[in-house]
Amino acid sequence: MPELRRDPVVGYWTIISTERSRRPVEFRKGEIVEERSCPFCAGKEGETTHEVYAVRGEGSKPDSPDWDVRVILSKAPILPQEEVLDRCGEGMYDLMKGVGVHEIVVETPKHQHDLDELGPDQLEKVIRTYVHRINELEKDPRFKYVLLFKNHGLISGSARDVIRHSRSQLLAIPITPKRVKEELAAAKSYFERRERCVFCDILRQEAGEGSRIVSENASFFAFCPFASRAPFETWILPKKHCADFGKCPPSDFRDLGAVLKDCLGKIRVLLNDPPYNMILHTAPYRHKKKEIYWKTIEEDTHWYFQISPRLTHDAGFEWGTGIHINPTPPEDAALLLRETDAAVT
Repeated sequence: MPELRRDPVVGYWTIISTERSRRPVEFRKGEIVEERSCPFCAGKEGETTHEVYAVRGEGSKPDSPDWDVRVILSKAPILPQEEVLDRCGEGMYDLMKGVGVHEIVVETPKHQHDLDELGPDQLEKVIRTYVHRINELEKDPRFKYVLLFKNHGLISGSARDVIRHSRSQLLAIPITPKRVKEELAAAKSYFERRERCVFCDILRQEAGEGSRIVSENASFFAFCPFASRAPFETWILPKKHCADFGKCPPSDFRDLGAVLKDCLGKIRVLLNDPPYNMILHTAPYRHKKKEIYWKTIEEDTHWYFQISPRLTHDAGFEWGTGIHINPTPPEDAALLLRETDAAVT
């Protein structure tokens, strides 16, 4: 029988449809056979915008080879960088100029496909870069939120529009998105009722039950959430409570890299390298420290990574109700992922 499961944070519902259950092989996509020439490899720095940050060899110059991680501005930014905020109204409608910073984090100079192909030292440099750029963008008082995300694989468009080089994106924006506010408000409400972080409670319950665990080490815990909206959806949380990813201590970088590598490697091997989205959920910037809205945010919010393989497609029911249908129970997904050897081949 199908089950309706409620997410304990925001409260969305998911239908876990065991009658539509599919084996991992049924999700597998065909291989991408063609791709565009890659501008992100070492030696092609002239084909990108100027770098804004890089982890480089000593003495090497910006926009030259001999780098390990390179951050550049997007050639097609979602929001432009040079504008100034200009809030206004047209009758009942609110407007402001599109202002933001859209950066590309090129995670390796080699033409490698994904994070799980990188070694521990390289992953540590990537995570250090994530943290550094998020903290640097916070210095601009115009921005209220930064989204770190990774779009992997052929999610839309033609195969000719794909570049198979490991990279992620950072987008700093002058608003706090509605979905982020909903999660923050739900976490705050839970904390006010129980005086505990809802995410810490989830960690304790998942560790105790064990059926949805995917991977863990000394600092991080990965699991398939109880009300997973996508088959094989995986969350990675720090075991120690922390609201801001930008405050992740350097001593945790290596452990975070290890659990990311393990989870992404398992997904790649089990599902034949499916497309996925990886999103960082973290507290927004707080330039006005005295705002009542943020009074308990350090205690009630917990940053985490969400990895969502793109194995199903939303249709009329999902768009009309906001309820997702997941054909793979998270307990089954976690078991399959735990048993998968994530070694890079």
